[in-house]
Parts: sequence; structure tokens; C-alpha cells
Amino acid sequence: MNNVGTIPLETKRLLLRKLNLNDAQQMYDNWASDPDVTKFLSWPAYDSIDQSYAFLDYRTKSYSDLCTYDWGIVIKETNELIGTISAVDFSDKVNSVEIGYVIGKKWWHNRYTTEALKNIIKFFFDNTDVNRIDACHDCDNPNSGRVMHKSGMSFEGILRSRGYNNNGICDEAVYSILRTEYE
Repeated sequence: MNNVGTIPLETKRLLLRKLNLNDAQQMYDNWASDPDVTKFLSWPAYDSIDQSYAFLDYRTKSYSDLCTYDWGIVIKETNELIGTISAVDFSDKVNSVEIGYVIGKKWWHNRYTTEALKNIIKFFFDNTDVNRIDACHDCDNPNSGRVMHKSGMSFEGILRSRGYNNNGICDEAVYSILRTEYE
């Protein structure tokens, strides 16, 4: 895949930008410390802001690698960091990328995640040679599937006992969009 790295993006209501160490407090307060938010994620809720600093230190260093795609989701109107959206896995053999996202509970059901995901899909198809973009969610978290569907992705099926998150082993629903479907 021809990689271009994390570049700033903008939607009607959002700024998608690189994370930095100054984001630690908002990251911790807005989503990373909330067990309701991390319930379906592979990492547990943070119990210290030091964990936010450690992650952000790692992430800011990784931005020098053009294979890193990780954006903070910021509401333009308030300049508040409310979550992240990232490429969490790649396959060079088939030119595919898997997307993952997290957003603070206070902002659920406001279409922010859908707006961000649509923009990330556009980014990958416009700026790289990726052929397939996919995402998956725990079947007990159907709201995440609605985000994928509203973003133009198609439901592919259920992979039984494929995933693992803070609830343990789970079935995962898989969604995708192909370049030919996007164009």
C-alpha cells in the first residue's frame, strides 16, 4: 500500500488531527477512563492519567512512520477532543485496512463517529491505493454496526468467537467497502 500517514482532515463539524501530549487530560476525561466506553474494546479503562500520557508519548513518536493512521476526533465548535479513529490492521497482500474507533459516551448518538468514518473512508480511497476497508464490532454492540452501515459499509457476516474484548471472547460482525463500490 502506498502510505501517506496521518494528515489533518476536516468535515462539516469535525477536525481529524494527530494526537499530542497536550491531549492527555481530555483523552482521560472524555473516554479512556470510562468503563462504559471501553466495554467493547481490547484495552481496559485507564485508572490514571499517566496511562494517557504513556499512550500519547508512544503515538506521537509513531507518527514519523507513514504507516501510522490515527486521528483525534475534535468538535470544531468547542475544540474538544472526543475520541479517536484509526487504522488498526493492514494487509499488504490484498491492499486492505481495518478501521477502529472510540468516542466518549457524552457524544454518542450525535453521528460524530459516522461523520468521521465517512471521511476516513474517503481519505483512504482518495489518497492511497487501498482496495478494501473493513471494520468489525462485538455483536453485543449493534450501535457500532449502525455507524459502519451509515458510513456506506456492507455487512459481510458474523465470525463466531473471533474477537476478544473486555467482556471476553465474542462473536464479531464484519462490515466492508471496496474501492469499486466507493467509486
